[in-house]
Amino acid sequence: MSVSLHAATVGTFLQILPSVSGLVDKAEEHCRANGLEAEALTGARLAEDQWTFAKQVFECGHHSSRAIEGVRAGVFEPELHEVPLDFASLRKELADAIVLLQGVEPAEIDGMVGRDMRFAFGGKVRMEFAVEDFLLSFSVPNFFFHATTAYDILRNQGLPIGKMDYLGRPRTKA
Repeated sequence: MSVSLHAATVGTFLQILPSVSGLVDKAEEHCRANGLEAEALTGARLAEDQWTFAKQVFECGHHSSRAIEGVRAGVFEPELHEVPLDFASLRKELADAIVLLQGVEPAEIDGMVGRDMRFAFGGKVRMEFAVEDFLLSFSVPNFFFHATTAYDILRNQGLPIGKMDYLGRPRTKA
């Protein structure tokens, strides 16, 4: 049995993105219940040199839906801008990513196998990939890093979340 590139990437993104959205909801509920401003959690980080919870959430969108847009264009460039620290913006980022990914047809992604793809960063860093290698060895690991770090920031801040808040809905047999 073979596994399609679409199932390994888009299917995986669509499993985890709703969970990340659920983390945003739990963070907002925690702030409301404890009389905290949003920035108490959206601006939280695990270490001073790491990105905030809000940036981790945005990077989940970046390494999922914008990775797909990148393979469509043949080039992917990082977005290093500051991100909003409000919960509505985080939810919108994730909702937009989910909508884009839900519209991706398996044949489109599977048909890109073997195509050339480039990662470009500031005119200095340039890495050449085949589409499947870019998605599987660059975007998927980055996506999971940021989703896990977002989860870990909230755990570190004392939110009562667990593995089931992270895993999403497994793709079980019908």
